[in-house]
Amino acid sequence: MSPRRSDRLTRSQPIVSHIDTAVSSVLTIDTSGEGFVDFSEEARQFIAESGIVSGMLTLFIRHTSASLTIQENADPDVQTDLLRLLHRLAPRDGNWVHDAEGPDDMPAHIRTMLTATSLQVPVIDGRLALGTWQGIYLIEHRQRPHRREIVMQAMGSRG
Repeated sequence: MSPRRSDRLTRSQPIVSHIDTAVSSVLTIDTSGEGFVDFSEEARQFIAESGIVSGMLTLFIRHTSASLTIQENADPDVQTDLLRLLHRLAPRDGNWVHDAEGPDDMPAHIRTMLTATSLQVPVIDGRLALGTWQGIYLIEHRQRPHRREIVMQAMGSRG
C-alpha cells in the first residue's frame, strides 16, 4: 500500500509580514574574466544592514553579457562543468553576426539569456533562506575583466 499524499508532505506555519521597508544598494564587482564570482557574503551583509527580518531580497544585474545564478558552493567542479555546458550551447566560433566587441560578445549575450538577470531569495528571521550548499554567483561571460553592477533590493518588515 502506497503512502497517502498527506503522509509525504509537511509545511511550516505561514509567516505573515507587512511590507513596511524597502532598502536598495548597488554592489560593484570587478571580475577577472570568464567565470563565477561568489557574492553570497555581500548579500548576507546587506540583509543584516537593512534590518529586514521577514521579506524578499531581489538581485538584478545591469548587464547583457553577465548573469546571476544560485548554485552549489561546495565543489568547484560544478562551476567548471557549467561553464563547459555554456560553451557548448553558445560557442565563440558559432559564426555569429554580432561581434561588435569581439568574438565572445554574442556568445556572452546568449549565455545571459540562458541563465538569469535577476534572482529572488526569501528572507526569514533576518537571514537569507538559502540551502546548505547554495551560493549566489555573478557569472562573467566575457573573457576579459569587466566592472559589473548588481542592484540589491530588500523589501519586507523590520520586526
